[in-house]
Amino acid sequence: MNNASSPLKIGLVAGEASGDKLGAALIEALRPHLPEARFVGIAGPRMQALGAESWFPMERLSVHGFVDVIGHLPGLWRLRKALIQRMQDEGVALCVGIDAPDFTLGMERALKQAGMRTIHFVSPSVWAWRRGRIPKIGASTHRVLALFPFEPPLYEAHGIPVTYVGHPAAQRAADEGSRARARAALQVVADLQGDAPVFALLPGSRMSELKHHTVLLVEAAQRIWQALPEARFLAPMVSPAARAYFEALRAAGTSADVSLTLIDGRAEEILQAADVGLVASGTATLEAALARCPHLIFYRSSALTVWIVKKMLEVPWVGLPNVLAQRFIAPELMQEAATPEALADEALALYRDAPRRREIEAAFADMAQTLKINTGARAAAAVLEELANVQTKQ
Repeated sequence: MNNASSPLKIGLVAGEASGDKLGAALIEALRPHLPEARFVGIAGPRMQALGAESWFPMERLSVHGFVDVIGHLPGLWRLRKALIQRMQDEGVALCVGIDAPDFTLGMERALKQAGMRTIHFVSPSVWAWRRGRIPKIGASTHRVLALFPFEPPLYEAHGIPVTYVGHPAAQRAADEGSRARARAALQVVADLQGDAPVFALLPGSRMSELKHHTVLLVEAAQRIWQALPEARFLAPMVSPAARAYFEALRAAGTSADVSLTLIDGRAEEILQAADVGLVASGTATLEAALARCPHLIFYRSSALTVWIVKKMLEVPWVGLPNVLAQRFIAPELMQEAATPEALADEALALYRDAPRRREIEAAFADMAQTLKINTGARAAAAVLEELANVQTKQ
């Protein structure tokens, strides 16, 4: 347990790569205020590089979809129980659950009921579906940190403390010269000659997404290449598993003729360099918008998962750029509509319509300005306020 001489412990629990980025931004912003603090819980490589202690591997939380989660439930319940117990045993003063709401909100609820201060960083998609969750979120956390400007009113209507913090990726949003700089930076690892068409392929980061999307993207690339033999394809590898999927297809000859370059990380540069992106629905679609990359949004999942989501969906859009714009800026191809033929046709149509791409890029530039505030500083200020509440009670 903490005592007067032990360092302050702040719990941070991230469930995937996007949460790891947010957690790292929060740690960086808190360090000047709390130089001796220990950050403990579940952390990805970015957070660990800043000194966070990961008690369990982050990959154990990286499952997605109702059906995929069901098979992992017993292990996730055991993990959450162990994490809650250790948070209490270690005398953690405050815990921040970063995204992964199916896991972190239950953890936060138990810790809040036990008397610990909790914060939920990243509002679940209550604006899209299951708005009935909002009171339950309030029962789990003392404050919500919202990334998007349309989210706070939803919580304020229920009397739930909420702070709009913007999105940290907007600080690195592309400008008019980003495409040329990104292509020059990638020239060493990719064959980007002259004005050759460049397509970015982003299948997602979770194992379930890789299984559903990798073949789909490679077959779409094959069709695009048949129409545009000069086209170049870039795919950022978020993990060894992602590389293994693409390499297996290459070994099988599926993409033998396509100029496909696999690049470890560097998704931001790849999106900035691309003329068109084929992006799985999720946080990567926002990254594509901030990179000013015209793109199409696609997704395939289990039939049961899609049926459940459709029943609960309250808006006509799935992709974040479209939700932010409140209109279809990026085409959406979901489930049965997401075929190699459809993805290739939509990507080619977007590439061949230069005026449309310029309009999309301008809309994305405006979007970035809306989100461009100091996320880390705002989130840190909210954490410090909640810590003050902890100290007041002591």
